[in-house]
Amino acid sequence: MTTTSARLLALLGLLQSRADWSGQELAQRLGVTDRTVRNDVARLRELGYPVHTTRGPGGRYRLGAGAVLPPLLLDDEEAVAIAVGLRATTGMKAFEESGGRALTKLEQVMPQRIRRRIEALRSATSAGPVNTDSNVEDPVVEPELLTEISAAIRDRRTLRCDYEQRTVEVEPYHLVVWQRRWYLVCRDVASGRWEPLRVDWIRLRTPGGRRFSPAPPPEDVTEFVVREVAGAGWAVHARIVVDAPPDEVAARINPAVGRVEPHDDGRSVLVTGGDTLETVAVWIGMLGLDFAVEEPPELVDHLRGLAERYARAVERSAGP
Repeated sequence: MTTTSARLLALLGLLQSRADWSGQELAQRLGVTDRTVRNDVARLRELGYPVHTTRGPGGRYRLGAGAVLPPLLLDDEEAVAIAVGLRATTGMKAFEESGGRALTKLEQVMPQRIRRRIEALRSATSAGPVNTDSNVEDPVVEPELLTEISAAIRDRRTLRCDYEQRTVEVEPYHLVVWQRRWYLVCRDVASGRWEPLRVDWIRLRTPGGRRFSPAPPPEDVTEFVVREVAGAGWAVHARIVVDAPPDEVAARINPAVGRVEPHDDGRSVLVTGGDTLETVAVWIGMLGLDFAVEEPPELVDHLRGLAERYARAVERSAGP
């Protein structure tokens, strides 16, 4: 590599690391004259890098957006951070393939010292179980769908979509990823009601709708999703009457599991749900309190089967 080539790479790295540089700053960093900086900037432009110049004493330089993605120059910490982030992303269905491709390209050009750091981090790290996980495979969300929704959020344009056997027009506000699922926090145009829509259940009809003036969400969007999913975001919805006052029940559950309502007789109603009957049964059993199922009837049948299985286990396990 010639001295000029090495200097061009160093200049490109500086331009990528900060939004704006003066000619004098670049010259000092590179150990060259202002004239050399101007000549090197001209060479970068010939190579297709859109370097914008502000004329004046010393001049100022900024790397603009081009027609294609240029090679990125990363320091060691940046490369490690991106690799770790990509490994996390490949665990999400929406970016499993594209994230894997990007990670492969990055690792192919990594110096050995960075590979060793990433491998050490990988071998020394593990993820603990999520206490509200289920036995259902993660849903697939197309990246194109996330892109269209994100663009509508950015541009403040409504979306018309099919969702749970109904067609709605919504004002999209924010995307929340929770429990490896994507939720769109939005406001129904017709009713004015706020709700989190599971993105894998959304089928867009006419993307790029009319503009709207945003209204403030009712609360923190992440807390809103966690609270509302118990009542609207699961495949299985359940209402459980618990033989305990609301305060006691609320103290025993993770807010992600459901919400607690007072019952007329002083007991509580737990509104909860899950992706399967098995998941709901596990959560209810963890309460450690007596209860009765109001709905759905399928959950009663499932609990009956569990009771019979546990009774058989007790009989087979009992000592003399």
